[in-house]
Amino acid sequence: MFELPEYVTIAKQMDKTLKGKKIKKGVLGNVPHKFVWYNRKHAEFERLTHGKTVGEARAKGRWLFIDLKPGYVLLLGECGGKMLYHQPGAKMPKKYHLYLTFEDNSFFTATTQMWGAFELHKKGEDQKRKYVKDMRITPIEDAFSFEYFCKLIDNLSEKKSVKGLLTQDQLIPGLGNASAQDIMFKACLHPRHPVEGLGKEQKRKLYKAIFATVREIIKKGGRYDEYDLHNSTGRYVRIMDKNAVGKPCPKCGAKVQKMQYLGGACYFCPKCQR
Repeated sequence: MFELPEYVTIAKQMDKTLKGKKIKKGVLGNVPHKFVWYNRKHAEFERLTHGKTVGEARAKGRWLFIDLKPGYVLLLGECGGKMLYHQPGAKMPKKYHLYLTFEDNSFFTATTQMWGAFELHKKGEDQKRKYVKDMRITPIEDAFSFEYFCKLIDNLSEKKSVKGLLTQDQLIPGLGNASAQDIMFKACLHPRHPVEGLGKEQKRKLYKAIFATVREIIKKGGRYDEYDLHNSTGRYVRIMDKNAVGKPCPKCGAKVQKMQYLGGACYFCPKCQR
C-alpha cells in the first residue's frame, strides 16, 4: 500500500510530467472491483474530464489531489498498486481502475491491488470527503512539531500501543505498517509498548524517528517494493521487514523476530526494542 512518501513522490513527478496536459478521454475501470470506490458513473466521468487540463498535484496523508482545470479535483487515495504515466504508443495495460488519455496520446493509468478511491469532485467538495475533512497534521507539515506530537499522545481518548499510534485511525496521517517497523526500531520501542507509559525522552526519540524516516523515504523516492509514476521502484530499503527475520540486528546482533499484532506482521529486535 502507498504511504505518504510514495504519494509525495508521485505528486512531484506528476507536476513535472502531467501538469498542463489536456485530457482527451477519461475512463473508469475496465474490471469490476468491489473495494474500489467511485463517485461517478462511467459516462459522467468521461463527460466531466473531457477537455480538462491537468493542474497541480499534491499529497496529504494517504491521498493524492490532482487539479483538473477548470473546477474539478481528481482524488485518489488509500491505494496500493500502480499509478503510471505511459508515453505515446505504449502498450495499454489489460486491467486498470482509471485511465486518462491526453491530446498528445500519452496516457495515465491507475490500478489498485486491494482497495482504493478513484473519485472526481468539484473543487472544494474534495475537502468535505470522509477521511479528508478531519485529517490531522501530517509528518511533513511544519505544524507537526514535538509539542503537537506530545499533545496528540496526551489527548488520546483510549489506550494505544506504539504500533497503534503509528498505524491505527490515521492518528498520524500517511503512516502505515511498513514504515512503522523502522520507526519503532529507530526509537527502540517494542510494538506493544503502551503509549501512556512513554517518558518525555522516549516521546522525543519516537518523534525524531517519525520525522527522519518519512523524510528519508521521500528523499529516496519511496520504498524499494513500491512503484513511482514511471514504473521505477524506490530506493529506500527497510531495516525491519520480512527479509530481516532471523538475521542479526544491525545494532546489537540479536536475531530479528516476527509476530502478528494489530492485523499485521511486526518485525523487531527483542533486545533493542523492549
